[in-house]
Amino acid sequence: MALYEHIFLARQDVSQQQVEELTTALTDILAQGGGKVTKNEYWGLKGLSYRIRKNRKAHYTLLNIEAAPAAVAEMERQMRINEDILRFMTVRVDELEEGPSAMMQKRDRDDRDGAPRGGDRGGFSGERRPRRF
Repeated sequence: MALYEHIFLARQDVSQQQVEELTTALTDILAQGGGKVTKNEYWGLKGLSYRIRKNRKAHYTLLNIEAAPAAVAEMERQMRINEDILRFMTVRVDELEEGPSAMMQKRDRDDRDGAPRGGDRGGFSGERRPRRF
């Protein structure tokens, strides 16, 4: 069986419970095809870079899938029919990541390199720069 990472975006109007029901329905479709979902992460309601079908936000969900290509194709077919799903993407991978995804890892401000701290943007500290004409 092949390994896949699958992300889908659901409309902002639906509730988190409805997104979980969608995820369960997709998991059932894969199970009927002999596959299984090894990881399910709900990333929350996030803003989109641009409008998709009049939506400015979407519910993001990641699924790690171990299934035959036919089962994944059937799941994608069902997603195209569903009006609540705005976009989806399935990528075949060599191995699935263990643990939480990058979106779920809590990043501390001090861990980031090169990020300005305390509002300091370089230059003079507390002084105004002279204007040049």
